[in-house]
Amino acid sequence: MNDAKLAEETITFVKKTLQHAEGGHDWFHIERVFDNSMLIARSEKVDVLVVSLGALLHDIADAKFHNGDESVGPTMAKAFLTSLDVKENIVTHVVNIINHISYKNSLETESGEKFNSLELRVVQDADRLDALGAIGIARAFNYGGFKNRVMHDPDIPPNLKMNKAQYKKSKAPTINHFYEKLLLLKDKMNTKTGKQLAEQRHQYMLGFLEQFYTEWNPLVVNKLRA
Repeated sequence: MNDAKLAEETITFVKKTLQHAEGGHDWFHIERVFDNSMLIARSEKVDVLVVSLGALLHDIADAKFHNGDESVGPTMAKAFLTSLDVKENIVTHVVNIINHISYKNSLETESGEKFNSLELRVVQDADRLDALGAIGIARAFNYGGFKNRVMHDPDIPPNLKMNKAQYKKSKAPTINHFYEKLLLLKDKMNTKTGKQLAEQRHQYMLGFLEQFYTEWNPLVVNKLRA
């Protein structure tokens, strides 16, 4: 099977699998990550097929929608690619991307060597870009609503020292998520292109937060301006 046909088969599989997914982790999220991966890949010496498949399959079964089980996605991706007789080294690389792409894995405290590749770094940047800017804001509140979380509670401060286990169990207000993850992503980008794109989106989120607090406390703000 040639690369174009493989990508086409993968897109069909992902669309069908995610047809009822939560709005921030649906096919359109995958499509945006794929597009940004291709954009970033233009400036990097990568295996484009691995990047394509990694982007398309990275959220095929996000753990937070499967009772926290992080093995579901990699297992599904491996079974799918194997069924199409994809080369074993490519399957292994794509599965490693899925296993290591998540932000929460950067919070692990265990020592030991972790998988890394330029293809992973490209897809990871593309995925993180979709958590920034206007789309990132929309996705954050969409997921917060999906989990019935409050938007903001001034009495619940962000927890900036969470480990992976605490992060996975967090039920904090959506605004806290900006400080616990989203605003940290700019400095965690891997590629030059990713860093450039993240900067603009980061600034957009800072402007949003300023406006959010202005509207949250209108009496305080207007008193200060008086």
